[in-house]
Amino acid sequence: MDWSTMERLRIYTGESERIEGVPAYEHIVRAAHARGMAGATVLRGMMGFSGHSEIHTAKILRLAEDLPILIEIIDSSEKIEAFCQVEVLKIKQCLLSRDSVRVKVFRA
Repeated sequence: MDWSTMERLRIYTGESERIEGVPAYEHIVRAAHARGMAGATVLRGMMGFSGHSEIHTAKILRLAEDLPILIEIIDSSEKIEAFCQVEVLKIKQCLLSRDSVRVKVFRA
């Protein structure tokens, strides 16, 4: 079984965050796809808080409008770095993390 070492970029932001009028998560995934990156996934959180220390939860209607969003992108370190320098800088409020991951792609 051949495994490859790649890098995972995680972008933590809010559902209400926008880039050029569209949801930031949509802009980021479409930009990653256009660049031919290996993969991207968006996860919507049920609860979380940011540097502002306000807890956002689906239980409180007012705060459910800005639930946490996690965008994960997998690719080479070089492509992740280039992507961060152009696309991720467009997000006004986010937290980033990067780590090395071992990946195996299965295709039928």
